Amino acid sequence: MMNKLDQLKQMTLVVADTGDLEAIKLYQPQDATTNPSLLLKAVQLPQYQPLLQQAREWAQQQPRDAYRQLHHASDMLAVSIGREILQAIPGRVSTEIDARLSFDTQATVDHARYLIELYQQQGIASSRVLIKIVATWEGIRAASILEQQHIQCNLTLVFSFAQAVACAEAGVYLISPFVGRILDWHFLQSGCAVMATAEDPGVQSVTRIYNYYKQHRYSTVVMGASFRNIGQIERLAGCDRLTISPQLMQALTNDSRPLIRSLDSENTGKPQVKLGLDQSAFLWLMNEDAMATEKLSEGIRHFTRDQEKLEQLLMSCITS
Repeated sequence: MMNKLDQLKQMTLVVADTGDLEAIKLYQPQDATTNPSLLLKAVQLPQYQPLLQQAREWAQQQPRDAYRQLHHASDMLAVSIGREILQAIPGRVSTEIDARLSFDTQATVDHARYLIELYQQQGIASSRVLIKIVATWEGIRAASILEQQHIQCNLTLVFSFAQAVACAEAGVYLISPFVGRILDWHFLQSGCAVMATAEDPGVQSVTRIYNYYKQHRYSTVVMGASFRNIGQIERLAGCDRLTISPQLMQALTNDSRPLIRSLDSENTGKPQVKLGLDQSAFLWLMNEDAMATEKLSEGIRHFTRDQEKLEQLLMSCITS
């Protein structure tokens, strides 16, 4: 009998939610995703120390402006780690745009182009990279521009149906709707500590988005993210992609019970009315969704704090 991770791989493309190379090699996912929080953890590992030093040295060769050098070093570090990950997987890696640009469309486009240029300088084709952008209205607009320039995007911190609809309408390649963080919010609001997986609001959110996309034939890929337990993963088996932490991939590996497909493009349930959202409608729906508004803002702040911590690791050698 195959374990549940292997069974899952037969119905869903599995993506590693980590920057840990050893874990990626162990579980053999198709793709991998990174973000500032994961990169901050990764650079604490011994195998990444040379990349940290190389990023510092490379940045020092750029124009002598400490602020710019710091950002050059941070970008080069992200790309160098992405390059190492790509040597261990057959598919693609997601590299994230600075969360401090989440409300600036043009700056997001410029940063994405620069990251792709750095990858190309490392001998990595843009077809192996997804640019990860926060799903604000401005971020979605930036992704629309980039997609037209053949730079494919992964829209992250998706908590609401409005974000998912806007991303699909914009022609975004892939979205990462979060599961665990939605559940966290509902636990905090209700005071409950336990909830049946079938009633999990994060699972229900991804299921609704998946079914809506399939009913209306959107090509945008749905990649469930941010899992708290394997029950959530099991309830989304059959989703286009799922990005999973090493800890939960190990839990799936340790379980050999049968895994039942939960999502199926041929069985999408009750028909959903197709929506079209302009900016004002998008912002209004976000305003009406307290969970999505709070978790989106919290996620941006969290990624920003970890980006700043990452930059602190690079600071001393650059400014000395």
